[in-house]
Amino acid sequence: MSFVIKYGGNAMTDPATRAAVAAGIRRLAARGVPPVVVHGGGPYIAAALDARGIEHRFVRGLRVTTEEAMEVVEDVLTVLGKRLAEEIGPAVGLTGRDAGLLGAAPAEPELGRVGHVVSVDTRAIAALRAAGLVPVVASVAREAGAAGPASAGAEPRAAGPGLNVNADEVAGAVAGALREGVCFLTNVPGVLDDPSDPGSLLPELTRGEALARMADGRISGGMVPKVEAALAALERGAAFAVVADGRHADGVERALAGGGTRVVPG
Repeated sequence: MSFVIKYGGNAMTDPATRAAVAAGIRRLAARGVPPVVVHGGGPYIAAALDARGIEHRFVRGLRVTTEEAMEVVEDVLTVLGKRLAEEIGPAVGLTGRDAGLLGAAPAEPELGRVGHVVSVDTRAIAALRAAGLVPVVASVAREAGAAGPASAGAEPRAAGPGLNVNADEVAGAVAGALREGVCFLTNVPGVLDDPSDPGSLLPELTRGEALARMADGRISGGMVPKVEAALAALERGAAFAVVADGRHADGVERALAGGGTRVVPG
């Protein structure tokens, strides 16, 4: 089975969990088609912006990204992707700007250099997987319509700044383009019927139920973009979408075995 993993949260920031998750991804890759790993890096970006004295804030869950901040975002995510790839082992760190992997359109002007995915070119992913390597994709995209990679023999073209894209959205878009499943790892067991009760896991959530729960506030905060990305992934053609626990190294394997919350049409 081939699929996409959204990697982040505790699995990325806690060293012991991060090492265990990397080992788990190696095991998954050794069993068949390597998974695609998509990552953000919110805590690392915030620390880098603070260190440079660049103000940052969020609007509707998206980081307002000035051109100055975008340089920091891209630097941080590129280096982080290389580190994650090195920890996994047979892996290569990319951003969505490599080989035109991700094209995005700018979001609302108030958000600055923030975009939404409008195209996914899977050729780089296919080439890496064919070589037995795990593609590790950072959530930076090329602006759609901007200068892309030059064709063979042509003069290189100047490229503008990238666009910062929510990593949950990127994972869903990549899964849809590949027609594969996607696992969104988070810091809770999945979508909870009662957010205050960790034991109230919903094993399945239909689109209608998800929309109703977001409308009345039962799904709120950081869970909203994950559920929205799961729904968008299904609309784009993903085989399945699961919100699962990323605090444990076997979170993805549990999700594939029926753990977490499976988001379904309906």
